[in-house]
Amino acid sequence: MIKDNIKKVLEKLPSGVELVTVIKGRSIEDVLTAIDGGAKILGINYIRDINRLFSIIGRRVGWHYIGIARLEKHDLLRRRYLEILDMIETVDSIELAKDIDERCSSMGKVMPLLIEVNISMEPQKSGVHPDNLEYIIREISQLRYVKIMGLMTMGPLVDNPEKLRPYFRKMKQLFNYMRSLAIPNVEMTYLSMGMSDSYQIAIEEGANIVRIGTRIFLTDEEDKI
Repeated sequence: MIKDNIKKVLEKLPSGVELVTVIKGRSIEDVLTAIDGGAKILGINYIRDINRLFSIIGRRVGWHYIGIARLEKHDLLRRRYLEILDMIETVDSIELAKDIDERCSSMGKVMPLLIEVNISMEPQKSGVHPDNLEYIIREISQLRYVKIMGLMTMGPLVDNPEKLRPYFRKMKQLFNYMRSLAIPNVEMTYLSMGMSDSYQIAIEEGANIVRIGTRIFLTDEEDKI
């Protein structure tokens, strides 16, 4: 079932849109099945999940951290995790970027980052306020061992995914503006937004990374795609 689900999701993705398969709480067996079905990038919400997965999966896939980085900073900055990760999608402060830069400098690794934007400006959520985004990007761009590759957002909780469209549209406008600035050491390549119930709307509004878990790991008792 998981193989069928992921194949159906992949069939719906236009060329140039990448799937991050969100594996929070999933068994190793389910994750391996998803990889067999076509998952190429795993999205890690809890950094310590790498402990139970990497020794089995290794470099068969890419590894993106998509959790709340400021809460998991202590573990996130451990060398063994930074060596494994291919991208951190949830950087929301200059301080965190500097910490990653310092740790990566000792490894000789440049870590790709996405800047998380709190596009709905909800006080309880992580992410950069849109009004502060340019300043934060310019500051982080001066660091040598991190590289901003784009933006990421989590939309607000809504009862109808269509209500997320204005937020996704605003993110695309921000993304285009930041790209137009042509800031040195910044590549506005990726816009990561949209999840299981909203990824198609996000793609319509300009996302080229979508983060999907529930739709891939549906059980027989749940609704199918």
